[in-house]
Amino acid sequence: MAKKQSGSTKGLEQLKKDLKQKSPARFYVFYGEEDYLRRYYTEQLKKQVLDELTEDFNFHRLTTENFSLQTLSDSLEALPMMAERSLVLVEEVDLFERNESEREKLTAMLSDVPEYACLLLTYTDFKPDKRKKKLWDALEKNAVLVEFGYQSESDLRAWMQRHFRAAGKQIAPELCGYLLQQCGLSMTRLHGEIQKICAFSGAETVVRADIDAVVEPTLDAVVFQLTDALAQRDFALALGRLNELLKMQTEAIPIVAAVGSQMRRLNAAKVLQAEGKGEAELASVCGLAPYAAGKTMTQARRFSERFCRQAVLLCCETDYRIKTSYDEPERLLETLILTLAEEARHD
Repeated sequence: MAKKQSGSTKGLEQLKKDLKQKSPARFYVFYGEEDYLRRYYTEQLKKQVLDELTEDFNFHRLTTENFSLQTLSDSLEALPMMAERSLVLVEEVDLFERNESEREKLTAMLSDVPEYACLLLTYTDFKPDKRKKKLWDALEKNAVLVEFGYQSESDLRAWMQRHFRAAGKQIAPELCGYLLQQCGLSMTRLHGEIQKICAFSGAETVVRADIDAVVEPTLDAVVFQLTDALAQRDFALALGRLNELLKMQTEAIPIVAAVGSQMRRLNAAKVLQAEGKGEAELASVCGLAPYAAGKTMTQARRFSERFCRQAVLLCCETDYRIKTSYDEPERLLETLILTLAEEARHD
């Protein structure tokens, strides 16, 4: 069986090694929020274990709709037809919610996956109940546990540039940072936006106007633009950014939550600046990518500590009023932005 992995990094290293040596293990668990990588490595595993001619016979896919212990047992015990191995893929099935009798049977199956099979469990949100010790031990001791989390900004920039080059395009590293700010860290979303940009751009080199023309920014990205407009004292633009969100039919509570989060980050940046610290510390404290941390630090320098503290309070008050009053949420949001603008005007 596969050796126990002590961490998600070791699990990914083991997976890459197995694929490179063309010797997949008997048992893997793939999990994590980065679904692009999870799907990518699932396909790589399928390509190595299965043969196109016999895939229909040797590939067993189980989901919450067709999963049962008997089906899993039958799939694992089924001898591969005209191939060395079979692949059993189990998607999003919570094994820990089974009763004690079923968990005992699962423990036995997971502890003795046949040599001719490869069992792969995949999860978006993997939360094993480690109190069910026997089942957890079977997973931990026998499976290669591979976590696919969001990648670092530096890794994503390199990955993005490779994808642009593959499409015959060039993009500057700072524009990769801007694209990350607009889209977030999800490789699935970034991949789709890269395809749109390449289809839209008629030149070899991608420019910011190409990104702005076709990329739909995330809620956090628009809120960042809103606070940037406040920092530059362009209050009409700040209100315009709010109207963009409302036209996109974004709910009021997520909007005020996102504005409040950015104001808290600005407040944290002011505290760190007063202590002589910089964007690295802000990135660590607030969980920001370096590009966003640097931009937030720049924004914070344009506000006073008084404004940042007051802005956080105003956002909390607005959030409470949206949830408890009969007033129109859109009007409360507009009042919040206008009040923040007034505070910034006298800052």
